[in-house]
Amino acid sequence: MSGEGQGSSRWFDDEAGPVVRPYAMTRGRTSSAAQHRLDLIAVVVTEPHVDDPEADQTLSPEHVDIVELCRDVPQSVAELAAELDLPVGVVRVLVGDLVNQELVHVTRPVPPAELPDESILRDVINGLRAL
Repeated sequence: MSGEGQGSSRWFDDEAGPVVRPYAMTRGRTSSAAQHRLDLIAVVVTEPHVDDPEADQTLSPEHVDIVELCRDVPQSVAELAAELDLPVGVVRVLVGDLVNQELVHVTRPVPPAELPDESILRDVINGLRAL
């Protein structure tokens, strides 16, 4: 009987290449110490003192990719997950590792409640036009 029969199961696609399960990238972890701050819109920024993340032998290739992506332009957790084609949960754990190692920091966008009211901005514009 050939290996293509009903009794055989295939765990990979020949065109996809080797598959690494997400838990392998995170060493089985599903959370990190910094996870509570890492929602989809949290912005990840590489620390200025980080020169060459590839030189750090403790970092996985995914860690290095995150540091490199955030070096020039801060990236949200959602953007990192999309760019790296990884599940958001995996990216959260990896970013948490990088925060703990002080290679990146996470900032929050300004909450809508703290943004100036649109009517105040219109009054300021009208006042400037009146000058």
